[in-house]
Amino acid sequence: MLENNEDVLNIIYKISNSLEYEVDKENMVTILIKQDYKIQRFFRKLKFKIPEYKKIDLDEYGSFVFLQIDGNKTVRDIGESLEGKFGDKVHPLYERLLLFLNHIDVNCHYIEKVNI
Repeated sequence: MLENNEDVLNIIYKISNSLEYEVDKENMVTILIKQDYKIQRFFRKLKFKIPEYKKIDLDEYGSFVFLQIDGNKTVRDIGESLEGKFGDKVHPLYERLLLFLNHIDVNCHYIEKVNI
Protein backbone atom coordinates (compact mmCIF):
# COMPACT_ATOMS: atom_id res chain seq x y z
CA MET A 1 0.00 0.00 0.00
CA LEU A 2 1.41 3.39 -0.97
CA GLU A 3 1.19 6.10 1.64
CA ASN A 4 0.28 9.62 0.61
CA ASN A 5 2.39 12.63 1.61
CA GLU A 6 0.23 13.47 4.62
CA ASP A 7 0.57 9.92 5.98
CA VAL A 8 4.35 10.03 5.57
CA LEU A 9 4.66 13.37 7.39
CA ASN A 10 2.64 11.97 10.31
CA ILE A 11 4.90 8.96 10.92
CA ILE A 12 6.39 8.90 14.42
CA TYR A 13 9.69 7.14 15.12
CA LYS A 14 11.45 6.10 18.29
CA ILE A 15 15.02 5.02 18.84
CA SER A 16 15.35 1.23 19.00
CA ASN A 17 15.64 -0.05 22.56
CA SER A 18 18.68 -2.17 21.70
CA LEU A 19 20.66 0.70 20.15
CA GLU A 20 23.61 2.06 22.09
CA TYR A 21 24.85 5.57 21.36
CA GLU A 22 26.75 8.45 22.90
CA VAL A 23 26.13 12.19 22.71
CA ASP A 24 29.07 14.58 23.23
CA LYS A 25 28.89 18.11 24.62
CA GLU A 26 28.36 19.56 21.10
CA ASN A 27 25.30 17.26 20.69
CA MET A 28 27.09 15.09 18.11
CA VAL A 29 25.88 11.48 18.12
CA THR A 30 28.09 8.40 17.89
CA ILE A 31 26.31 5.10 17.26
CA LEU A 32 27.93 2.14 19.03
CA ILE A 33 27.62 -1.26 17.35
CA LYS A 34 28.75 -4.12 19.59
CA GLN A 35 31.26 -6.38 17.90
CA ASP A 36 30.61 -9.62 19.69
CA TYR A 37 30.91 -12.38 17.12
CA LYS A 38 32.56 -15.66 18.12
CA ILE A 39 35.56 -15.02 15.89
CA GLN A 40 36.06 -11.55 17.42
CA ARG A 41 35.91 -12.94 20.96
CA PHE A 42 38.37 -15.66 19.97
CA PHE A 43 40.91 -13.19 18.59
CA ARG A 44 40.51 -10.94 21.63
CA LYS A 45 41.51 -13.90 23.81
CA LEU A 46 44.63 -14.18 21.67
CA LYS A 47 45.33 -10.54 22.58
CA PHE A 48 44.44 -9.07 19.20
CA LYS A 49 43.27 -5.49 19.52
CA ILE A 50 39.75 -5.76 18.20
CA PRO A 51 37.53 -2.96 19.47
CA GLU A 52 34.49 -4.03 21.43
CA TYR A 53 32.37 -1.50 19.54
CA LYS A 54 32.30 -0.17 16.00
CA LYS A 55 31.65 3.57 16.21
CA ILE A 56 29.67 5.48 13.61
CA ASP A 57 29.74 9.27 13.90
CA LEU A 58 26.73 11.18 12.59
CA ASP A 59 27.27 14.64 11.10
CA GLU A 60 25.60 17.73 12.56
CA TYR A 61 22.40 17.26 10.53
CA GLY A 62 22.14 13.53 11.28
CA SER A 63 22.86 14.12 14.97
CA PHE A 64 20.25 16.87 15.17
CA VAL A 65 17.59 14.69 13.51
CA PHE A 66 18.53 11.64 15.60
CA LEU A 67 18.18 13.60 18.85
CA GLN A 68 14.72 14.82 17.73
CA ILE A 69 13.45 11.22 17.49
CA ASP A 70 11.63 10.68 20.77
CA GLY A 71 8.55 8.59 20.04
CA ASN A 72 6.33 11.69 20.07
CA LYS A 73 7.46 13.97 17.22
CA THR A 74 6.18 13.39 13.71
CA VAL A 75 8.34 13.60 10.60
CA ARG A 76 6.71 17.01 10.00
CA ASP A 77 7.75 18.21 13.51
CA ILE A 78 11.32 17.04 12.98
CA GLY A 79 11.44 18.72 9.56
CA GLU A 80 10.20 22.01 10.99
CA SER A 81 12.83 21.89 13.76
CA LEU A 82 15.53 21.03 11.23
CA GLU A 83 14.57 23.92 8.97
CA GLY A 84 14.35 26.25 11.97
CA LYS A 85 17.91 25.42 12.98
CA PHE A 86 19.65 25.12 9.59
CA GLY A 87 17.44 27.12 7.22
CA ASP A 88 17.88 26.68 3.47
CA LYS A 89 20.95 24.43 3.91
CA VAL A 90 18.63 21.45 4.46
CA HIS A 91 16.58 21.87 1.28
CA PRO A 92 14.98 19.91 -0.33
CA LEU A 93 13.88 19.32 3.26
CA TYR A 94 11.47 16.39 3.34
CA GLU A 95 13.09 14.49 0.46
CA ARG A 96 16.40 14.44 2.34
CA LEU A 97 14.85 13.89 5.76
CA LEU A 98 12.71 10.97 4.61
CA LEU A 99 15.68 9.38 2.82
CA PHE A 100 17.76 9.59 6.02
CA LEU A 101 14.97 8.31 8.28
CA ASN A 102 14.19 5.44 5.91
CA HIS A 103 17.89 4.50 5.79
CA ILE A 104 18.39 4.42 9.57
CA ASP A 105 15.08 2.53 9.93
CA VAL A 106 15.20 -0.07 7.15
CA ASN A 107 18.93 -0.57 6.60
CA CYS A 108 20.44 0.15 10.02
CA HIS A 109 17.53 -0.61 12.40
CA TYR A 110 18.51 2.33 14.64
CA ILE A 111 14.91 3.54 14.82
CA GLU A 112 11.44 2.06 14.47
CA LYS A 113 7.99 3.36 13.63
CA VAL A 114 5.70 3.90 16.61
CA ASN A 115 2.40 4.53 14.80
CA ILE A 116 2.15 1.75 12.23
